[in-house]
Amino acid sequence: MSSSVYILNDVVDAAYDRRHPEKKNRPIASGKISPAAGVLLFAVFAAASLTASFSSLGWKFGVCAVTYFVINLFYSFGVKKVVIVDSVMIALGFVLRAIAGIYAIVSEPGQISEWLLICTFFLALFLAFSKRRGEITDLSENAAAHRPILASYSPKLIDEMIGVTTASSVMSYSLYTIWPGTVARLGTNKMIYTIPFVVYGIFRYLYLIYRKGKGAQPSTILITDRPLQVNIVLYVAAVFVILYVIK
Repeated sequence: MSSSVYILNDVVDAAYDRRHPEKKNRPIASGKISPAAGVLLFAVFAAASLTASFSSLGWKFGVCAVTYFVINLFYSFGVKKVVIVDSVMIALGFVLRAIAGIYAIVSEPGQISEWLLICTFFLALFLAFSKRRGEITDLSENAAAHRPILASYSPKLIDEMIGVTTASSVMSYSLYTIWPGTVARLGTNKMIYTIPFVVYGIFRYLYLIYRKGKGAQPSTILITDRPLQVNIVLYVAAVFVILYVIK
């Protein structure tokens, strides 16, 4: 489903991508794949994923998939041109992914933790605004030519919103670890000791944005920055020890 909407977005944005120093090499923007072929691939992927969602993973997962599909259609054909709403829509897409993941694992999970949704939303919003800042910084005066919505942002505005979402991400995760519902569900109050890993991960990301000029490609940072990778491994290890060893 994600692939289908990414392909559609590449078809819609082909003209703008040709003005980007890196995105101009994407298959549709470069002409290696025709827009018609892209639309066909989008339709096949969308139909296959929607069918599999309902038939293999249940109607609740299917509803998540349909909702994700619809909001991405809105994003591709209009919302991406509305300042702030564009980033909020991206964040909501990641919240839907989290919910869908729950239903993929357990068909009747009971009440979904509100803190899972809140933490996912603010972290995704933090990454979305960081990506916008990276695009503005990398493209400078040519930013609006590649993505018109960037003309509505400014480095100062982006920095203010990154500051808010940074604090919100750290605080929402911190509150999650000590919330009575979390303690009761996990059977431990020791998740609080994972907070330093979360704080370091977010601050490391800020360091890469502001001191190393990165941020436009969050996935690239994740697979190339060794300190961030080590921190993630240590976080997972800490959670495992807390939940299964010293619980």
